[in-house]
Amino acid sequence: HVQLVESGGGSVQAGGSLKLSCVYFGDISSSCGMAWYWQAPGKERGLVSTISSDGTTSYVDSVKGRFTIARDSAKNTLYLQMNSLKPEDTAMYYCAAERGGSCPGAWYEWNYSGQGTQVTVS
Repeated sequence: HVQLVESGGGSVQAGGSLKLSCVYFGDISSSCGMAWYWQAPGKERGLVSTISSDGTTSYVDSVKGRFTIARDSAKNTLYLQMNSLKPEDTAMYYCAAERGGSCPGAWYEWNYSGQGTQVTVS
């Protein structure tokens, strides 16, 4: 069984920073890696960033140079450092993963995410 618990969201002014954390429990698939995605009210969820088991990272264009994804396997924690925040970053943020074994596909096909943590930038 896999469980993901996000934290670290909050309300900040534009230009501020937040660091999100996602503690995970259970056997996470190494072939999938992990991801952060966001969803704003009335909008489709969208990918923010991914990190593979070998540490390779990717970012959506709108956050490149501002956000940094990292994973501490010893602490079973995924992070998202968010700097120079903009109002358009306002959303609920979720971490995503798949349980151990082969990867079923892209992040939106993974079966596990947490309850989310709200980020509001004004």
